[in-house]
Amino acid sequence: MSDRPVLLIGSSSDPHISVVGEKLRDLQVDVLVVDTLAFPASPAITLGEQLDSITIDGRDVGHPSAVYLRDIYAQPLAFGVDVADEMEQDWRRTLVAFREKSQMLYPLLGRWAQLGVPFYNPLPSDGRLSKPLQLALLEGAGLPVPETIWTNDPGSVRRFAAGRRIAYKPVAGGAATKELGPDDLTDERLRALSGAPVTFQELLAGDNIRIYCLDGKVIATMRVTSEALDYRQNDEVIERVELPAEVLDQCLRAAEVMGLRWTGMDLRSDENGKYKFLELNASPMFLGFDANAGTDILGALVAALAAHAT
Repeated sequence: MSDRPVLLIGSSSDPHISVVGEKLRDLQVDVLVVDTLAFPASPAITLGEQLDSITIDGRDVGHPSAVYLRDIYAQPLAFGVDVADEMEQDWRRTLVAFREKSQMLYPLLGRWAQLGVPFYNPLPSDGRLSKPLQLALLEGAGLPVPETIWTNDPGSVRRFAAGRRIAYKPVAGGAATKELGPDDLTDERLRALSGAPVTFQELLAGDNIRIYCLDGKVIATMRVTSEALDYRQNDEVIERVELPAEVLDQCLRAAEVMGLRWTGMDLRSDENGKYKFLELNASPMFLGFDANAGTDILGALVAALAAHAT
């Protein structure tokens, strides 16, 4: 084993972690999987007072070759986390445990970022990946985004929705996007905003586009055909598509603005055919897109990680 492995951060049961690790090992790359879903039961992680004083299961990993981050499962609502029984038995103790877990893993990732380790991708400290800031930064950089509000104010919703089709979805995602209807604008329905804010966005009814960028290059462009407003659980056809050079340049610019060397981004066209950015994902899933569209996003990512290990 080298003293500078490529680190894969996430759950060992995540197919993306598994297959990336397998392909890297096929290339004789030293790989260490840090199972953040299992942590703190395992692995054993120790941080010292020096920035590069980091050991995992007794191995010095202060200067890894590269880091591929899928998830650190830092809160009970994270996908893949199942602590329902623990929350029912002692919710306070469970939340404290997650707080302590996050206060160990965030600085761990931050140390590697400070040391200049190539990261796919680090966790930003300024919240720029959250949708309300992400879209504002993209718009501020002159990139096309849909008209959007995030609010708990019924009056703002009614004014925003007047005379046009609007989609709504959770601020943090995790549920399907739906079209706002007349029943959603009643006083009773809008009172639900007092429990949680919601995203309201101009409804784009054109092509769904998924684009992957890696190290300053566009590596895959696909169109997802679906009868549903939200294609994520209803994709029917995924196919490669050619896009105008202007759109590809905008995608590279968007990745740069968000500080992402690796991203899968979602765009959708409006009634005039103009593509607008819906979201940039810092750790996108890609295996299903490879399988359906015949792309090789996996190969490109593995090659990028392996290049740092040589």
